[in-house]
Amino acid sequence: MGLFTTIDISASGLSAQRLRMDIIADNIANVNTTRSRLLPDGTYEPYRRKVAIFEAKTPSFAGVLREQLSSLQDGGVRVKAIVEDPEPFKLVYNPEHPDADGQGYVRMPNVNLVTEMVDMISATRAYEANVTVLNASKAMFMKALEIGRG
Repeated sequence: MGLFTTIDISASGLSAQRLRMDIIADNIANVNTTRSRLLPDGTYEPYRRKVAIFEAKTPSFAGVLREQLSSLQDGGVRVKAIVEDPEPFKLVYNPEHPDADGQGYVRMPNVNLVTEMVDMISATRAYEANVTVLNASKAMFMKALEIGRG
């Protein structure tokens, strides 16, 4: 394993979790947005929750083994896609709302604040774990340099 491989892996994790937190913040900011996309029939669709899909840069054991044997390091994680959550929209009865249908119901975004907060805590913990690995790697490298001097 190369000297900077752990730093590269941690950096990819930090970038991925930061993007995940940005998407979660966007979802929370649009929790009440009823007009995000104009449909062909002239009506608007509410904001649809977005989710980041991650994948390993080295997806299989055979790939990892090949890379280790050939000294090509490409570990870590990357964002495979940002997809919209297919969950149905919430219907809220509010006949005074400008986007209410004939029965007085408004289609609201499929964003659940509790789910978003749990995802935010999870992303924060993963981010902190990557920072811890980065700091531990840095400390080991510094100790190795001190051993080399002495």
